[in-house]
Amino acid sequence: MRRYFSAGICFLICHFIVSAQDDRNFEISKNLDIFNSLYKELDMFYVDTLNTEKVIRSGIDAMLSGLDPYTDYISEKESDDFKFLTTGEYAGIGSTIMLGKDSRVVISDPYEGMPAQKGGLKAGDIILEIDGENMVGKSSSEVSAKLKGQAGTIVKIKLERPGEKKPFIKEIKRENIQINSVTYSGMVNDKTGYIYLSGFTDKSGGELRYAILDLINNRKAEKLILDLRNNLGGILESAVQTVNFFVPKGKDVMSTKGKIKQWNRNYKTTIEPIAPNIPLVVLVNNSSASASEIVSGALQDLDRAVIVGNRTFGKGLVQTTREIGYNGTLKVTIAKYYIPSGRCIQAIDYAHRDENGSADYIPDSLTTEFSTAGGRKVRDGRGITPDFTVEGEKSGNIAYYLVAENIIFDYATQYAIKHPFIAPVENFSLSDADYNDFKQYVKSKDFTYDRQTAKYLKNLKEIAEFEGYLDSASSEFAALENKLAPDLDRDLDKFKSQIVRMLSAEIVKRYYYQKGEIIENLKDDEDLKKAIEILNDPELYKKTLNVPS
Repeated sequence: MRRYFSAGICFLICHFIVSAQDDRNFEISKNLDIFNSLYKELDMFYVDTLNTEKVIRSGIDAMLSGLDPYTDYISEKESDDFKFLTTGEYAGIGSTIMLGKDSRVVISDPYEGMPAQKGGLKAGDIILEIDGENMVGKSSSEVSAKLKGQAGTIVKIKLERPGEKKPFIKEIKRENIQINSVTYSGMVNDKTGYIYLSGFTDKSGGELRYAILDLINNRKAEKLILDLRNNLGGILESAVQTVNFFVPKGKDVMSTKGKIKQWNRNYKTTIEPIAPNIPLVVLVNNSSASASEIVSGALQDLDRAVIVGNRTFGKGLVQTTREIGYNGTLKVTIAKYYIPSGRCIQAIDYAHRDENGSADYIPDSLTTEFSTAGGRKVRDGRGITPDFTVEGEKSGNIAYYLVAENIIFDYATQYAIKHPFIAPVENFSLSDADYNDFKQYVKSKDFTYDRQTAKYLKNLKEIAEFEGYLDSASSEFAALENKLAPDLDRDLDKFKSQIVRMLSAEIVKRYYYQKGEIIENLKDDEDLKKAIEILNDPELYKKTLNVPS
């Protein structure tokens, strides 16, 4: 009797499961039919002709926007850009571009040794035509598409260069461009090596391995700093490979857990490390994300490196790609990842949104405590919290607008025209006379910038007037307005040190390209100073990692 009863229960459970699945399949089929019928009716009866690709893409984007920012549809037109993110490769001239003033696209950053730089293109050059087609008024993406093409082909670019009277044409042979993930490596003192890793591509592991061995074997580095600041991530396997350079074979690096069992995987180190014992500090900031957080988080959980900087972005989600026809690709979030302590560092809860559809950060009060291999306490959610947090200098609003309005970029262009050569990066410094010249340049451009204090003060006055307090507080408001009045000279002097650093980096890049920019930025880098301090104090290093003396 019991056997028949059990069989009956199983039958009912299976029935309910099948029924629920049938209901779900019906809902999917019904809603797809509704969408299909709706578009056909619009296409037939709407007063204006519909742009099919644009309308359907808007619908796709709206559907995906309710999930998370990483689930995305990549059309055939966008496939080259996506490939570049994962491989660092494309065919073109090897330069970044940006939209300048008057709706004209400008060469912003030619890469050293690439066709643009070898062909004589300079930062600040304005692109007028490509292969005889007018580019004025085109978007950066449209111009970028015209510059790219099959390796070995010639592209004719008509340019206007500041300081020269007539436009000119450059013929540049496109090449297969490989942007290295290891942008710079070198010694920051006689015993400490430094590596800046900009991303995780399918080739970054080989580049990083070479840089580590070069610093240890050839430059005799006894300590190492790995800089992952502003590294937005990339390929998961490359992150695991990076951890393996410093961690013994067979150690857990991360695991993934998703709705489908095939996405549940454990990732371990698979080979013997090349630098198992070298003291290691990893630099991170708010723009260190995804694969950068796997590396920094795993090294923290395994008590293998001291983490310095600011709390990371907090992306604990994993994506894969699915081909969906017509050369389109769906990049879809399939799992969450968990680093060795068992924590997931995802900061934003996309599954639970407020009534306005907005997702919010997981509050610290709802995070859970975990332990590293050595027993140190760490928490999930909200990214990786460094072992040493470095408070950066308060940035002035004026600095943001000097960059956003291309004032710093344009001044660096003028500086390069007046100065054919500058000192080596290590010896370069912007003089007081140079900065005074910059101040005069800013004033000549009728530069204005938004001040948040003025906006909030205006709002406060409106509220005070509405509530009937403005008349009684008019003198106080007048005094505050006077103190908060925009003063360009004052702000250029108050935030001089910050502006000088940004200006110096932009100028140096005109002569020594990306490597020079990194070296210049490291001169007064508080995170780097802290990293060196920790590495120069073996007891502090060991104490931080709970390593016995």
